[in-house]
Amino acid sequence: MKRKSIILACLLVLCLPGGVLAEKKIPILMYHSIAKFEGKGDKDLYVSPEDFEKQILYLREHGFTPLTFEEWDKREKVNKPVFLTFDDGYKNNLKAYEIFKKLKTDDFTPKGTFFVISDFLGRKNRLSKSDLNMLAASGLISVQSHTATHPNLTKVKDLAAELKGSKEAIEKITNKPVIALAYPFGSFNQRVIDETKKVYDFGLATSINESGGKDRQYELSRIFVTGSMTLDEFAKRVDRNRQKASE
Repeated sequence: MKRKSIILACLLVLCLPGGVLAEKKIPILMYHSIAKFEGKGDKDLYVSPEDFEKQILYLREHGFTPLTFEEWDKREKVNKPVFLTFDDGYKNNLKAYEIFKKLKTDDFTPKGTFFVISDFLGRKNRLSKSDLNMLAASGLISVQSHTATHPNLTKVKDLAAELKGSKEAIEKITNKPVIALAYPFGSFNQRVIDETKKVYDFGLATSINESGGKDRQYELSRIFVTGSMTLDEFAKRVDRNRQKASE
């Protein structure tokens, strides 16, 4: 179901008018699992550690500056800003953190945002509370919300537990502000946006920025990095997205 929603969003974005695409000024990359695909689950949701490391090296060698959403106001002040986001809070995302540490230099600090499902913490193959505490203290990872139980928010009657409950649970663990929400399945509507505004400063979808208007920070589009994406395709997507800013 999740794969179908993501693929549909990616197909729909191709049909959007150029003016809407032009609103996507900064590449926001979307990952899920950083692990070798072992034949179970959706292959496109797995990016191998080797491929991921090559992608981060590409960003380093081509002058990109990774940011977190706490640094949103820096996006116009740094060279080639990029946001790296990871959905669902999988335990294998620790590999991304290890690669960040490995590739960090005096001139390049790779950073990422882990969007975790607060009620899933500590489950099999999911990050634990101690993981979050360590990551948040590292300076390389921002821990943000992917709701409490990962529902389609457009179908939830009482959004408070999913939005506010998740934020409070994560903040209690990390002692850091939780200011951004990734909508499960990329699904949102105006009601979801209005409720998200009460709790968060940002709302992230998948591949569609529908308005580019007053709610733009709550309809942030992302580039879905799939397991089948070559490095050349990755480079083209990142550079093409960034170039929209000058059009």
